Amino acid sequence: MKKKILIISDHAQSPSGVGVQTNYLVKGLLGKKDMTFIQLGAAIKHSNYDTVKVCDNFLIKPIDGFGNKTLLRSVLLNEKPDALIIFSDPRFFEWLFEIEDEIKQVCPILWWHVWDNEPYPNFNDALYDATDAINCHSYLTYKLCSKKYPEKTRFIPHAFPQDEFFRMSIDKIQAEKERILGEKRKDNFVCLWMNRNCKRKRPADVLLSWKYFVDMLSDVERDSVTLLLHTNPNDKAGQNLIAVAEMLDITDTLALSAEKLSDELINTIHNISDVCINISYNEGFGLTTLQSMQVGNPIIATKTGGLYRQVVDFEDNSENGVALEPKVKSIAGSQSIPYIYEDYVDCHDVAKAIFSLFKISPENMSVLSKKVEQYAKKAFDYDTTIDLWHESIHNTIQKHNIKKEFGLEIVNFD
Repeated sequence: MKKKILIISDHAQSPSGVGVQTNYLVKGLLGKKDMTFIQLGAAIKHSNYDTVKVCDNFLIKPIDGFGNKTLLRSVLLNEKPDALIIFSDPRFFEWLFEIEDEIKQVCPILWWHVWDNEPYPNFNDALYDATDAINCHSYLTYKLCSKKYPEKTRFIPHAFPQDEFFRMSIDKIQAEKERILGEKRKDNFVCLWMNRNCKRKRPADVLLSWKYFVDMLSDVERDSVTLLLHTNPNDKAGQNLIAVAEMLDITDTLALSAEKLSDELINTIHNISDVCINISYNEGFGLTTLQSMQVGNPIIATKTGGLYRQVVDFEDNSENGVALEPKVKSIAGSQSIPYIYEDYVDCHDVAKAIFSLFKISPENMSVLSKKVEQYAKKAFDYDTTIDLWHESIHNTIQKHNIKKEFGLEIVNFD
């Protein structure tokens, strides 16, 4: 009999990183043909609250926020799932862990978890204690959690199917680059920044870094470079990027993509670019940079969080582009999250990194491009991620059922 899995996370058909990865996770696990899925699809508000039937084995019930105790109790009673998977920031699930004992009467709790930065968050221990499987999608999170919870912590990174983000043919890239950027920029060096316009992503500092970079160029060279921004420049969570660009006098070197795009068009955007940049001061994973690497583009990224294992090869410590050392580590926090480091790179270092890839020879860029593409396939293989999740779900259900029936705690000795 197929196992019934309940998932609480961002709506799987939403464009958020959590939503996208939920969709790919379920899509991959459905291929195993031994599970069915019900998702409580979270969002602030939905335009339509009708249940979405993605296929016979995958239903999505839109909900406001991440739900509440009453809703979850009702779903557990009526659906009787074999496992519950949660996927998002811990602060969204504090209410859920308050009824941990009730949930455990029905099924185990698995968590696709990330913690953006050091130090180890002792204040999360009550949540970790209540979780049956802590599957970390960043290696930093795995290192932090496995020291205290080795028996139930695994590293299962985010991943994309290879047929979603891939290197296009040279002729196709050239045609699309001219179509999207125009005749004047068809041969430009293109640096891509694809993120939400919010403080953590440092969008204005990306513009300042680009300003420092173009100031290093001759007038002729300045006409041959483009910073492609895929973001909402007027997002209320961020800054007015148009005004910032005008103040920095770099608008002539910018191209803006503000509309929501399909995965096919996002793949095209990556392919017409030469390099992708992410200088967030905290980054749990960094989906955009992985997409970029899958098409063969080197990345410029802060050595922080989940970006570290992307920009630095975990086997030989070589760089998949330019790995930026933080110049300032700041302890941030709040009443509910007392402490976490924020890693800030210097904008001049970012400019130098862009310049180094702008000046790299075509032969060396070709070698680097192939290395980056091969590394993405090896270190973030989609089939491996699905296999690890499949194994984790079945093992966790088995251990839970044995404990529930016999009161035995099962420990693995690897």
